[in-house]
Amino acid sequence: MCKVLKVSRSSYYSWLIRKPGKRDIENEDLSNRIKRIYEFSKKTYGSPRVTIALLEEGIPVSRQRVARLMKKQHLQSIIRKKWVVTTDSRNNYPVVENKLNRDFTVTRRAQVWVSDITYIKTWQGWLYLTVIIDLYDRKVIGWAFIRSLKAVHTTIPAWRMAVRNRPITQVLIFHSDRGVQYACNEFKELLSSYKFVERSMSRKGDCWDNAVAESFFKTLKVELIYQNSFKTFEEAQLSVFEYIEAWYNVNRIHTTIKTSIKNKKEILINQLVA
Repeated sequence: MCKVLKVSRSSYYSWLIRKPGKRDIENEDLSNRIKRIYEFSKKTYGSPRVTIALLEEGIPVSRQRVARLMKKQHLQSIIRKKWVVTTDSRNNYPVVENKLNRDFTVTRRAQVWVSDITYIKTWQGWLYLTVIIDLYDRKVIGWAFIRSLKAVHTTIPAWRMAVRNRPITQVLIFHSDRGVQYACNEFKELLSSYKFVERSMSRKGDCWDNAVAESFFKTLKVELIYQNSFKTFEEAQLSVFEYIEAWYNVNRIHTTIKTSIKNKKEILINQLVA
């Protein structure tokens, strides 16, 4: 082999007994940290979020280096699937103006809430999940998970949970699609009882007007739903509860949030430039 590769025997034996260099040791330690963060995220983090997590631990590292080490370990974020439109806007209830108009930047809590409904399949049938998300920190502050699509079981209990978690003290824009659960008289009257609330609705058939809520459901399905087959309603409900309350709201890194990671992003930019 040495003859074919034109390497001397002394060089081969020197390589054979050589101890790992400083860079090799650093890469091994960093690879172990990367794998730990990746497993903690339930295999959902790609190199950008892993890099942010490492910076939060005080480890200066560039995204390119993280991506290189992840590729070496065959670690990659779960491939995302497309989502489908499930809104039933075929109703005679009046709609309201799109006051949000795709402006997802906010400066305080309870400034803009967005909401949507999706379905989750189990062996016993369909379950319907309603969520209300505060754009300030992307937390799910209100949600309802049940077999019925009536407003009294979906939007109304989700709203009541949201206002318990975050009382409304200033003007709040509540944005949703044109679904019957949001346009019906019961829900309209509930929101009208709060003097600071201004309703807003997406344009017909335009999911991008409610992109944050759509994005949450896409993330939920990729990170949880598509990875499991729920036999019972109770199993699905427990898994969704754990995902929202113990993972998404508490631990998951939201790369769109500027306030809490501003300094970390500046460090990351400097590392990328370097």
